[in-house]
Amino acid sequence: MPSHVPLHQRHRVLPTEEELRAAVTHELPGVRADLERLVRIPGIAYEGFDHQHLARSAEAVAELLRGCGLDTEVVRADGQPAVIGHRAGPPGTPTVLLYAHHDVQPVGDPALWDSDPFEPTERDGRLYGRGAADDKAGLMSHVAALRAFGDDLPVSVVVFVEGEEEYGSASLPNLIERYRDRLRADVIVIPDSGNWDVGVPALTTSLRGVMNCLVEVRVLRQAVHSGMFGGPVPDALTVLARLLGTLHDPAGDPAVAGLAHGSATPLELPEKRLRDEGGVLDGVRLVGTGPLVERLWTRPAINVLGIDAPGTREAANALVPSATAKLSVRLAPGDDPLRAYEAVCEHLRAHVDWGAEVSFRYEGGGAPCHIDAAGPRYDAARAAFRTAWDGTEPVDIGVGGSIPFIATFQEAFPASAILVTGVEDPYTQAHGPNESLHLGEFARVCLAEALLLRNVATLD
Repeated sequence: MPSHVPLHQRHRVLPTEEELRAAVTHELPGVRADLERLVRIPGIAYEGFDHQHLARSAEAVAELLRGCGLDTEVVRADGQPAVIGHRAGPPGTPTVLLYAHHDVQPVGDPALWDSDPFEPTERDGRLYGRGAADDKAGLMSHVAALRAFGDDLPVSVVVFVEGEEEYGSASLPNLIERYRDRLRADVIVIPDSGNWDVGVPALTTSLRGVMNCLVEVRVLRQAVHSGMFGGPVPDALTVLARLLGTLHDPAGDPAVAGLAHGSATPLELPEKRLRDEGGVLDGVRLVGTGPLVERLWTRPAINVLGIDAPGTREAANALVPSATAKLSVRLAPGDDPLRAYEAVCEHLRAHVDWGAEVSFRYEGGGAPCHIDAAGPRYDAARAAFRTAWDGTEPVDIGVGGSIPFIATFQEAFPASAILVTGVEDPYTQAHGPNESLHLGEFARVCLAEALLLRNVATLD
């Protein structure tokens, strides 16, 4: 819990940088073996998958934490199993909460993988497998740091490993409410993001939110013959296509009024790197205006994820009476999912052509977040990164994707310093085929976390 014991009264000798390096190096082979064991468990929280694997995964996590000397329990709150472990440090030292999640994304089409997604495979210094990076490597970075300290933990530690983050963290608020006193900490470490590049560490200080909704247009009571009625009578797909086209201006910037915008850290993201990472085809131009990091991190983005309408092989020569599109809107920090939903609905109502009926359904959303990463706790993290990466200066980055549970932690523990770190790099392909972990970077992440715990222990 928050410390009020003067530093000079804590009477302990902290390991040197060299001692921690040696300890982490010693532990890495066992840490990798345990990471591979976790990757072999296909714990997916989505509906339609065997959730017994999540129970197996939770028990494996609990076993690892007990092996680090933590008092550990598998818990639930109307959702998939989570794991909470606690171990007290020297009296008066700060408490650090180490978060991770043990569930993973579905693999998609197995044919797109170069090796079995649940059989970890090393190629060219990277470990391939679903969850090898997101987020089982994050969990194992915690285990590596704890093992490196052995019996001489410099701070009190709580480890909280969620079991349904990839499925939306629906039970997280209830878990936090139920176990709030056990989870309260001075510093919260969340290794579920990424670094700026291989060899360049980063703190994530902003994340976009997300809002998903459905829009349906209807023009007819039923399908009618396209020859008998085509011309004066509109079809729903044409109406929907014209309506979706109003969501962006000619440059490709979102045209919906009322969506928040912000500025980003002045980092230069080369267009070639973005095109390579995104697999953009030659000749396809990027859309929008302004710095790429702002377009990715601190400005809204609107995308059409799918359309319900007859497929081309099943399409009759008939005018389609109704059509539905699913929209995904990424929200800049400072925005709100429900406010964005109303703005999108208002825009679409105002722009639908030819008097077509238009209706909407809110599917869900997650709040964006901004972290004011100033102060000694954040300085302690940056110092740990600087040392682990051999003097490379860490950078502050934003993330275009959404991790809504970070806003949940901010709301539940406003006094805590939240450090969003990561084991991923631009080539990880988290959520996609051939997800992988850069093993050299993973070693640095493990060392950085051990150094961070040591650095936090020195804060008064």
